[in-house]
Amino acid sequence: MRRIAAGLAVAALAVGFITTGTASAEVQTARPDCGYTATPEEPAARPVSIPHDPWFTKGKVLVKVKTNQGDIPLVLDRAKAACTAHSFIHLAHRGFYNQTECHRLTAYPTLKVLQCGDPSNTGEGGPGYKYKDELPTDLQPAPNDPTGLRRIYPRGTLAMANAGPDTNGSQFFLVQSDSILRPNYTVFGQILPEGLKTLDKIAAGGIAGENPLDGRPNVKSELKWVLPLGI
Repeated sequence: MRRIAAGLAVAALAVGFITTGTASAEVQTARPDCGYTATPEEPAARPVSIPHDPWFTKGKVLVKVKTNQGDIPLVLDRAKAACTAHSFIHLAHRGFYNQTECHRLTAYPTLKVLQCGDPSNTGEGGPGYKYKDELPTDLQPAPNDPTGLRRIYPRGTLAMANAGPDTNGSQFFLVQSDSILRPNYTVFGQILPEGLKTLDKIAAGGIAGENPLDGRPNVKSELKWVLPLGI
């Protein structure tokens, strides 16, 4: 299962947001080696091709996400994670995320996220391929962490879930409140303010099941469609 582990407590920080924009038209001469590799042991939850390595490694891409609870517009940052942004766009253009539920909501003091991107709605599904990590190097250290290893994933962060090193697929998480994690999860964009309102609405509905801190959202949260406004 692609999981995100909770860390140490942290006070909320003020978070700024980048502006929307379309993808840069600049073509790079050196394409990154993303390591897109088929995973026959984990077949695709919904038929989709494996992407080629991207040409575009700069610029930001606005992605419109329509959910049954409201819009969650995203801005992908190729400069931070070109391979991840490219894979997300590849899947979105092919309808992989359409009509899929966000299957996990957490409400730990140190981890408040909504996890989406699995058409099987089990927490196990993916696109039938994996690729390399593009781990963040600019996250602030978590205060009061005795190990010195954990970092703050700020409210509004868009990041990839994984099942270990270099196992990125289709599942991603939306950070609703500052969360403390080891920097083992690729950050590839941000949630715009309108999207945070929707995320707060979903979080306010609570978690279904016996565990009030981790499980399916009590309010069904479905991605109706995901549309990148760029290539």
